[in-house]
Amino acid sequence: MRKFCGSIGKGIAAVAVSIALLLAVLSLGHAGDGVSAQPAPSTDLVVQNLMAANARRAAALRGYRSKRVYNLEYSGLFGGHAEMQVEATYRAPNNKEFKVISESGSKLLIRQVLQKLLQSESEAQEERNRKALEISPANYIFKLENTEHSVDGDFYVLSVKPRSKSKYVYNGRIWVDARDYAIARMEGSPASNPSFWVKNIQVQYQWAKISGFWLPVHNYSVTSVRLGGRAVLNISYSDYQVSAGSQAPAKTADKNPVLPDPSTLTLQPHF
Repeated sequence: MRKFCGSIGKGIAAVAVSIALLLAVLSLGHAGDGVSAQPAPSTDLVVQNLMAANARRAAALRGYRSKRVYNLEYSGLFGGHAEMQVEATYRAPNNKEFKVISESGSKLLIRQVLQKLLQSESEAQEERNRKALEISPANYIFKLENTEHSVDGDFYVLSVKPRSKSKYVYNGRIWVDARDYAIARMEGSPASNPSFWVKNIQVQYQWAKISGFWLPVHNYSVTSVRLGGRAVLNISYSDYQVSAGSQAPAKTADKNPVLPDPSTLTLQPHF
């Protein structure tokens, strides 16, 4: 049972690594970084603006503190439930700390899955992992599929196809806010199966603008296990306390922003 749960945890942990870097390079869109929605530009232009805006947001963020609730439901041969409440603290440029506030449910699932999620997120801070996980032209082929208009705003919908089948990348779609050039939503699945025991993993990530920044608000993943079981993981984020630096773009940049050349920028982790 321990080995089996460890395999499930390995699969979910692989998703967690993707979560970690997605939060690192995509999540924090300052309100002043964007432009008014226009007719859909080219795929290359959307990606270039996204990369440039990400780098500017990273420079603006000094740190934050937030609360998270990890909720895991496993149904199958050995069903179980586990929940963990965590306080996460980030300090620029790459310091991240977790404090477990409470735990409940299956001790085995907590130890083999939830605690490993935190470990995986910490490992994503390492330079070699960040480079492998970056949502960038170096790792992905992008294609602009369409533009969506909704009460929440206008979004460029791009498909993302990995250039290699490593455990760090995924196939799917991203929704880029047409004003801020920040990712507001992602849906997909890992390009490579992380474990023999895992048949399929589907993931969904959501971000929302909080205190002028785009921050993660919900992560959802469903892992199908070969023995017929299913693990459903929900991560909810709340109670953000954000610190921004003096490099935040001026409000006057809203109407006519000047984005730097993406080739001159280095993305910094900020989740």
